[in-house]
Amino acid sequence: MKLLLLEEGYAPELLAGFEVVRAPQDDVVAVLTIGKPVGAELFAQLPALRVVGTATVGFDHIDIDAAEERGVAVVSVPDYCTQEVADHTLALLYALVRGVVALDRDVLRGGWNSRAAGSLRTIAELRIGIVGLGRIGGAVATRLLALGAEVWANDVLPVARDGVRFVEFDDLLAECDVVTLHVPLTRETRGLIGRAQLRSMKSDALLVNTSRGAAVDIGAVLEALRAGRLGGAALDVLPQEPPPMAPLAPNLVLTPHAAYYSEAAAERAYRLTVARVREILGA
Repeated sequence: MKLLLLEEGYAPELLAGFEVVRAPQDDVVAVLTIGKPVGAELFAQLPALRVVGTATVGFDHIDIDAAEERGVAVVSVPDYCTQEVADHTLALLYALVRGVVALDRDVLRGGWNSRAAGSLRTIAELRIGIVGLGRIGGAVATRLLALGAEVWANDVLPVARDGVRFVEFDDLLAECDVVTLHVPLTRETRGLIGRAQLRSMKSDALLVNTSRGAAVDIGAVLEALRAGRLGGAALDVLPQEPPPMAPLAPNLVLTPHAAYYSEAAAERAYRLTVARVREILGA
């Protein structure tokens, strides 16, 4: 069976039994990608294609409509980095709540001022709103509850969870000290946080995004931070990655789409993706 490999990263031993090719051929039955787009044009070049596998949580880089039209299965690995992203979310939250990045930068400039980051708080005194209480959002909630935070949530399909209060999206924005996003990128979540939503949040509220960059209007966030209408933001994802120029604003913490990563998670992602492709093919 021929497999079209669009990106390197999959260990050769995982692909044993496949004839691996790097360009479209009529008898290719499977495609493996990581983040490279798979669109209608590629589908049209692969008449025998049965399955596309992507070693990612989401699949917004794959033309799902084209796949459905041609009867091609699409498999991803939504469960491969749940703990990593949850941990990274907490790391970003701590960086804001405890001023870790600002204090570090002050020391590197020669300072030694415990108040260089402004007002510091503890997680236990915060009401934290989770938008999207799926695998990752749920793992974040577990951590926050253990730390003593009050946890609110909003989800399109709310499922009762001990210690978590489900509320309307607008109420979560208006009443929470922290808003953390854990949503897929869909028509509904694109631009989920924009100028109107930021205006409805508390002026000292914190925003954390480890989900999808396009869920947040980065320009609106920068404006709010510079105007003092948002207490801080920590973003692991941006609408354009890497950005043409690093966004700069007070109390802004950025990481380079790293929340998903650990060596164990990377190995798990590739292994599970290939296993799910083999399952579809019966190979």
